[in-house]
Amino acid sequence: MNTIKLYEQDAYQTTFKARVLSCEEVRLNEKIVNKEITNNEITNKRITNKEIANEEIANKVYQVVLDQTSFFPEEGGQSPDRGTMRESGQDAGLVRVLNVQIRKDVIVHTVLGKLEVGQEVWGDVDWKHRFYNMQQHSGEHIFSGLVHSTFGYDNVGFHLSDSGVTMDFNGAMTEEQILQIEGQANEAITKNIEVLVTYPGKAELMEMDYRSKIAIEGQTRIVTIPGYDRCACCAPHVQRTGEIGMLKVVNTQNYKGGVRVSILCGFRALADYQEKLTQVSRISALLSAKPELTADAVEKMKSELTAVKQQLIGAKQSLIIQKIQQMTDSERNVCMFEQDMEAMVMRVAVNTMMETHGGYCGIFVGNDETGYHYIVGTKDGDARELGNLLRERFQAKGGGKPEMIQGSMQASEKDIREVFRSFV
Repeated sequence: MNTIKLYEQDAYQTTFKARVLSCEEVRLNEKIVNKEITNNEITNKRITNKEIANEEIANKVYQVVLDQTSFFPEEGGQSPDRGTMRESGQDAGLVRVLNVQIRKDVIVHTVLGKLEVGQEVWGDVDWKHRFYNMQQHSGEHIFSGLVHSTFGYDNVGFHLSDSGVTMDFNGAMTEEQILQIEGQANEAITKNIEVLVTYPGKAELMEMDYRSKIAIEGQTRIVTIPGYDRCACCAPHVQRTGEIGMLKVVNTQNYKGGVRVSILCGFRALADYQEKLTQVSRISALLSAKPELTADAVEKMKSELTAVKQQLIGAKQSLIIQKIQQMTDSERNVCMFEQDMEAMVMRVAVNTMMETHGGYCGIFVGNDETGYHYIVGTKDGDARELGNLLRERFQAKGGGKPEMIQGSMQASEKDIREVFRSFV
């Protein structure tokens, strides 16, 4: 029997009564602790958890089907509702809802605890999570509708998670155009327009112009924001656009010939602003600069650090040349070891050694514990032959040309020196 979707009748209903039609235990593949289970960690009778603890959960996990539910399942790119269930009665304990999925119009709730088949239960939807998702989804409709009417692009990819909303449009937009849409979307929000939900008949639907990413079987639910968007959608929405609060674009990137836009709406946008303001304030204090001048201060610091780095590279280069000059010119197959050195200075060192030493000249930067990066050069041989020996002895990685090779490996300084001394 198909589950009656109470959330379609009233998105603001958070408490409901239903009857348990089935309750089947989930076979656990892993041992976990209750507190480590998150909302999306149980799907299709499998629990995944990267931080597995060596103890069993206190209550077993079950998949429950009710005759009706206010819990919105993971559907249409949107994350599922959260909340609890409890059997009728004052002494009934709360059963946590871990996940909600839909399978051919039957909604399956994965819960932490058993519910008796045939019993009436009360469900309580986490209103904060539900409303935050409603703000995001209604905001996305306005944004996507404006992009469609302004540029003719379709939203071909949509994902609404607890951390944000991403929309993939099949056409490119400039930063200025995206900000234009953002401004128009916020104007729509301030107009406090009523959000309409209708179920048109087949004849009316055929004459209707609306957005839809997929072919829909059965009754089509249309969400309309007059003047901005009309779209087929199964998810809960706010009653009026003013409840969205605000819409902010937080990221854009080129994606598959179009553009991926990330937005936040309402309280999640406010939380994002508060977090970023906190970070800017910390940076401001560290740089002793006004918040609005932190970017200039960072740019200045970056320039100063670049100048200091160049001076340091020059000093290292002079020091390494001095060390090379102290070597006996008649030596062949020489190598040097340093703790830290830029690749440019390493090349200077090898080239300098090659001017006065025959055979193979190498420099190794690092230590015995973490391994070494190396450059080896020669004027009278093939550096790749030594590279093959390093690969054979130490599983070294890298390659190059006959005159010079470079790479990395894990070995001791003692063993590397022995290879250089013995190589002919």
